[in-house]
Amino acid sequence: MVDQLVADQEAKGLVMLPEVEAALRTVPREVFTPGVAVEEAYRGDSAVVTKRRGAGTVSSVSAPWLIAEMLGQAVDALDGGLAGRHVLEIGSGGYNASLLRELVGESGSVTTVDIDPEVTERAVACLTAAGYGDVTMVCADAEQPLVPDPCLDLIIVTAGAWDIPAAWTGQLVEGGVLVVPLRTFGMTRSWALRRDGDRLVSRSQRLCGFVAMQGAGAHDVRYIDVADGVHLRLDEGQQVSPNQVGGLLSRPREQAWAGVSLPPRTVLADLDLWLAARLAAEVDQFLVLAAQQEAVDTGVVAPAWRFGTPAALHEGTFVYRSALRWTDDMFDLGACAHGPDAADAAGRMVAHMRAWVDGGEPAPVLHVLPARTPDGDLPAGTVLDKRHSRLVLTFTPV
Repeated sequence: MVDQLVADQEAKGLVMLPEVEAALRTVPREVFTPGVAVEEAYRGDSAVVTKRRGAGTVSSVSAPWLIAEMLGQAVDALDGGLAGRHVLEIGSGGYNASLLRELVGESGSVTTVDIDPEVTERAVACLTAAGYGDVTMVCADAEQPLVPDPCLDLIIVTAGAWDIPAAWTGQLVEGGVLVVPLRTFGMTRSWALRRDGDRLVSRSQRLCGFVAMQGAGAHDVRYIDVADGVHLRLDEGQQVSPNQVGGLLSRPREQAWAGVSLPPRTVLADLDLWLAARLAAEVDQFLVLAAQQEAVDTGVVAPAWRFGTPAALHEGTFVYRSALRWTDDMFDLGACAHGPDAADAAGRMVAHMRAWVDGGEPAPVLHVLPARTPDGDLPAGTVLDKRHSRLVLTFTPV
């Protein structure tokens, strides 16, 4: 089954580093998903839930494609790869820790930590059964340091984070790497961040989704319903009246197009962060729009991606990135707006889209600095302040 798992991922276009592929072919994934059919354990496009609380998921074994992507980010960001490295995994299911154990080899070490004793007990049993009893398991809140001095080459986080606590940076050696699914402007990316003094600078990022962080680092996303099947995701303290936005959506829609022709391979996740950075500086509220399929099918909204589309509310007008317009095998970018300034708002959003295309589709770079950092010491970019850190988003041509 492990060989078929790799073959399935390659057939879908996933390019894996040789050492990551070798680890995936070695570790028996089904051992870490007890009670689940083998076929389900090896489905490459979905996670396997291992613990629920009510209707929510609190622990899972991540989808193989996402694990492979994040491990690839770690290997790429660390000069010389993972062999012989000392690694901490935050958020334990056992499977990822066993893959890391294969990657670091005999001279390296892997410690995995989780806040939930039920999760750690299950992970220990699975690791032992799979032959990885030399992985160190810790039950603790990883918001606090687990080692006294900077000695870790890699910290890889397998839970959705909202902030970067000082303990994570402080435990890394100079040049060490943090791979973390971090929410920026309400949108989650797996960032590979390298330590440079008291700051971290990203080397790569990937679109992803994860079970939310628990403990002291927990930060709940708020959702408000603005129409049947339409929601706004509020993640940075925004205050929005659902009745106001709902009323705007009932008004006529203005559509604008950027007038570009892009190929299917274009990475629009980078565009969404570009829009977030630009809009956050000029609108009253930057938001993320999500919608159920029925609301899209009935035309209530026409978002670019119904699970999370950049949107903004400014001076009584609501605007969001719209579904693509295809011509043959190329597509155009668009915006929809509702309200008294709808046509201009849609036009301004597509102007930002054209600027992204004209600028060579620049990729985002994330800088993470301590919360105490003065404004004058920040790099030029869009600043997002968290509890423990100051994030600065910049862009560089691909």
